[in-house]
Amino acid sequence: MSSPVSRRAAVLGSPIQHSLSPMLHRAAYVELGLDWTYDAYDVDKARLPGFLAELDGSWVGLSLTMPLKHAVIPLLDEVSPLAAQVEAVNTVSLTDGRRSGDNTDVPGMVAALHAHRVSRVTSVAILGGGATARSAFAAVRDFVGSGAPSGEVTGYLRRPERAASLRQLAERLNQHLTVAPWQAAAAGLRADLVIATTPAGATDSLADSIPPQPGILFDVVYHPWPTRIAAAWQAAGGTVISGLDFLVHQAALQVQLMTGQPAPLAAMRTAGQTALVARNPRK
Repeated sequence: MSSPVSRRAAVLGSPIQHSLSPMLHRAAYVELGLDWTYDAYDVDKARLPGFLAELDGSWVGLSLTMPLKHAVIPLLDEVSPLAAQVEAVNTVSLTDGRRSGDNTDVPGMVAALHAHRVSRVTSVAILGGGATARSAFAAVRDFVGSGAPSGEVTGYLRRPERAASLRQLAERLNQHLTVAPWQAAAAGLRADLVIATTPAGATDSLADSIPPQPGILFDVVYHPWPTRIAAAWQAAGGTVISGLDFLVHQAALQVQLMTGQPAPLAAMRTAGQTALVARNPRK
């Protein structure tokens, strides 16, 4: 049964052409019988305030990607405790003229890891230091616990100036964190769990440094797929969790926040897989 009122949602970011979010959310709306629209808009930090100001009552929510997850926070009426803790908002709910920010990246990562039967690990390497990396630091609490004795978490940063804010995050999370330069990232590949949060191509140079018996690689990139490091990791016998796994789980949580209904995870995953095959017909 279709919704009597058409509602609107969208994903914002820059660049945005690569995003699979429209396919996932639209598939969910079809399954849920909602006559809603979901589009993609190229919006950078400078355009974000104006875009939000122009939204009317037909809008129910927004998904946010790079570079807006932190920039949106001052523009919101309220922010969930989790999003405030990691200082990253990837979901904005629009209700009665109020803008509420949340973070589905953290629980989305946790769900993807659990889906691949990841449980306790003793060492984690997080490649990158941006908004997605901050969510990854929060997500690994479920797998290494809090405090120095529970597990070793190391962040490998391409931008050293992010070290201070990441240490502050670790303090808020009660999580021991070691910060290392990107030049040392090859050593981090020996960790039980490696989470690559960097853009496509950034980890290509590490593909030749895969250890003989790799553990688990969680690569948030989903296009192009497989990434060079993911292909090398799998060839060496390691477990690989793709960016599509992560995207589907976090998008499902967004659908639930925006519609108030459980998300059709299987339909969303199928839509994402179909879209990726269309982009990579030779694979």
